[in-house]
Amino acid sequence: MSLKKISKVQPKEFVFNEKSLKAVNKAISNYPKNRQQSAVMSLLYIAQKQNDNWIPLAAMKIIAKTLNMPYIKVYEVATFYSMYNLSPVGKYFFQVCTTTPCMLRGAYDLVKVCKKKISEKENELSEDGKISWMEVECLGACVNAPMMQVNEDYYEDLNDKKLEEIIDTIYQNKIPKPGSYTGRINAEPVDNRKTLLGNKNA
Repeated sequence: MSLKKISKVQPKEFVFNEKSLKAVNKAISNYPKNRQQSAVMSLLYIAQKQNDNWIPLAAMKIIAKTLNMPYIKVYEVATFYSMYNLSPVGKYFFQVCTTTPCMLRGAYDLVKVCKKKISEKENELSEDGKISWMEVECLGACVNAPMMQVNEDYYEDLNDKKLEEIIDTIYQNKIPKPGSYTGRINAEPVDNRKTLLGNKNA
């Protein structure tokens, strides 16, 4: 779940930058004029992405004004859905899956690494304010367990040492390569696929 505790430290204002504004206009254009408030979830996502993975109250007010809807309705959506963060989570937000398949394949070893190298508790920023982590329910990549999501990317087939390398890479201001960390393609069997061998994209 997301951080539903509203941050006590709030920016005084929020403005969509040029790139975000293009995305906003595109999202709104998907709906007829009398249904454009339906774009609220898309605009919340765009605001969160622009603002280092969390949505300040000022952004909600801008979204409400943009969509000509009551601010409280935007607030209700933002506080209801788990993918919206209402407090700072850092530039890199680690979501560690601990549902059964990942748990059985070592998810809690990943949790131990997060406690060691990021912060002792969930939802707390690292010392440099760059990273935070939390446990989440199934992310839908059970075949590649254990796995986690960092912002929009999946990191799969992990173990404690590989996760430590990923975190160290981020602390060095580099972006680690997403995907499987055993080298397998997509969700093929651990001992390589046995069918569709002639199709590289299968």
